[in-house]
Amino acid sequence: MTELLNSGFIDTYRYIYPEKTDAYTWWSYFANSREKNIGWRIDYFIVSEEIKNNIKDAYIYDKIMGSDHCPVGLELKI
Repeated sequence: MTELLNSGFIDTYRYIYPEKTDAYTWWSYFANSREKNIGWRIDYFIVSEEIKNNIKDAYIYDKIMGSDHCPVGLELKI
């Protein structure tokens, strides 16, 4: 991931929410990690530098259950 970002790709969620903390997309099943919001953000939408100005919003749907991951979303201006 670091190599992609260093190559000019944009992490869309971090671009929109640079100061946001405790925003995770994966939680271990161990020790009620999801309920305690102890997780990692390992699901991303990345885009090229050329379209970063088209990013309207990025989402982490942390309330959607069914997996140890949650969905992520991206809204682009076209």
